[in-house]
Amino acid sequence: MAGINEPLNRKLRMALIGGGGNAFIGRVHAIAAQLDNRAELVAGALSSDPQRAQQAAPEFGIAPARAYSSAAKLITAESQLPEDERVDFVSIATPNHTHFEIARQALDAGFHVVCDKPMTISLDDAEELVKRVEETGRVFAVTHNYTGYPMIRQAREMIAAGELGRIIAARATYVQGWLWSLLPDVVPKRGVWKADPNKAGSGSLGDIGTHAYNLLRYATGLTPVDLSCLMQSYHPLRELDDYGHAAIRFENGASGLVTFSQVTHGRLNDLRIEIDGTKGSISWAQEQPNELFVRSLGQPLRVYERNPMAPYTNELGRAASRIPGGHPEAFFEAFANIYRAAFDDMISVANGATVNSRETIYPSVHDGREGVLFVQQCQASSANDAAWVQF
Repeated sequence: MAGINEPLNRKLRMALIGGGGNAFIGRVHAIAAQLDNRAELVAGALSSDPQRAQQAAPEFGIAPARAYSSAAKLITAESQLPEDERVDFVSIATPNHTHFEIARQALDAGFHVVCDKPMTISLDDAEELVKRVEETGRVFAVTHNYTGYPMIRQAREMIAAGELGRIIAARATYVQGWLWSLLPDVVPKRGVWKADPNKAGSGSLGDIGTHAYNLLRYATGLTPVDLSCLMQSYHPLRELDDYGHAAIRFENGASGLVTFSQVTHGRLNDLRIEIDGTKGSISWAQEQPNELFVRSLGQPLRVYERNPMAPYTNELGRAASRIPGGHPEAFFEAFANIYRAAFDDMISVANGATVNSRETIYPSVHDGREGVLFVQQCQASSANDAAWVQF
């Protein structure tokens, strides 16, 4: 470990758990973590199947000696290596029900953690991870990657600075249509576990609804009081929820609405957010991520383009940009911004500092816990005819 005030003059060493084979998100983790040349992927347990784990390793540039057959074996073996060889952090890209045990083992072994959402499938497990992070002082980031987009960072700082006035309402919608491609007796190439209640914990709510909720919370900073949720399952081959609405009441009197669907025909990855204030409103769409629309009564529509050189770009928006305006940045860069901010904290910890996990620019273990609570309370409300439940 580096000494106080001593820079960490090397790349951080990464281990990837899950994400091999046909998985989409594992490759995203590997690319995003290494995008800024601050980390290198050196170890992995890429599948729960030992043979597939070994076969996938060369595709990620992992040497055979550090291609492990399970997460437990990776964590045990890496923790026994000398400090100048072992990994610094573990990235978890596995099915939801496995997150807790892998994260717990990694934290107990002294590793930092980057974990997919939802962080766990039970609130008790989420609270246990919060406790472990506080006890170990390790960095824990949750990949709600949409918070990494420059224009979302721009919006967050504008709202915090009062440019929209008092926030009175916020709406986040995340709609897809891919579930209609599921056919009887056809096994999907990836994500089969998402149809299993014991492994996924929830359907579209946990898969994309948590993203929409987290984005709303991240941009506005509003604190929820209670919610009312109505969910449905329309696809004949899925017993888990695939459509829902959650109405939210916030401490300052503002109202919120989160809508999620994976049965909306023709939609690909349509995540949108709209925020209303007493002085103006903003809107942003993930499929057109480099533009932020700002409106005020009696004034022309303002379109803030992602441009780090523009005078209207604030510090958060500028810091999240890598290339000049007019050169689109998107999904990988936003994902990489989660990693970049987490790396800053990992280096601070290596230099002897203490990181306040409640004040990170990236989604932390506390945001992960809140996402699990959101899922739990939505399920409780929907099961009780959309009754209001406390947050």
